[in-house]
Amino acid sequence: MTAGQLLARAHRFPFRTLRESLENQTFVVIAPHPDDESLACGGLIAEACREGLQGKVVIVSDGAGSHPNSKAYPPDRLKALRAEEARQAGAELGLPAEDLLFLGLPDRFVPYEGAEAEGAIGRIVDCVAEIGAGSLFVSWRHDPHCDHKASYQIARAVQRRVGKLRLFEYAVWGPALPPSTQVQPIRDGFRIRIEQALDKKRRAIAAHRSQITDLIDDDCAGFRLTESDLARFDLPYEFFLESDP
Repeated sequence: MTAGQLLARAHRFPFRTLRESLENQTFVVIAPHPDDESLACGGLIAEACREGLQGKVVIVSDGAGSHPNSKAYPPDRLKALRAEEARQAGAELGLPAEDLLFLGLPDRFVPYEGAEAEGAIGRIVDCVAEIGAGSLFVSWRHDPHCDHKASYQIARAVQRRVGKLRLFEYAVWGPALPPSTQVQPIRDGFRIRIEQALDKKRRAIAAHRSQITDLIDDDCAGFRLTESDLARFDLPYEFFLESDP
């Protein structure tokens, strides 16, 4: 299967209600960077909060790699800014502050094996156990970013350790792949309608000012989401790919 075929199919997945999709259970969203949770799962999180379904969000990396050459925002200041933006975004979605967990792994160098990865896996396993989560959501295994791929590997390790845990993948940078790229087929998937949550999702994305504005203007190589990037997430639905057990 090609990336183009898989993503086209994902936009035609059947709609399910949130409670049906989650089997009325709690869940954990694993975001490689502060903002991925808002971009790809903002509607899911907001709808879950509105319906009283508990979810936790785990931010894997510290976000300090988005503007590596900035003098005004050296790594420690940028880490603090990205974390505060994620907290503001969570508040916009209705997520309690205590349901947001920061692992603080190095942005652009998230490990998927070794001591740091084992520590991350263990903390997510504890998070799953704490709320009795039935599902994990994580970046698509083929997302063309090393931290997204590492986060997927971490989520798979969590699933193996916990046992009965469904794993869903969301695409952030997948559409940037050449459509002819060969990818692993996905067994199934679903979409949820987020019309009622779309304004909350937009406000959550807007809270990540360092990623969508010129707030940090002294690094010409710094990252910034473009209007076309943002448009891909400004839809009345979100889709998720269900992994095989």
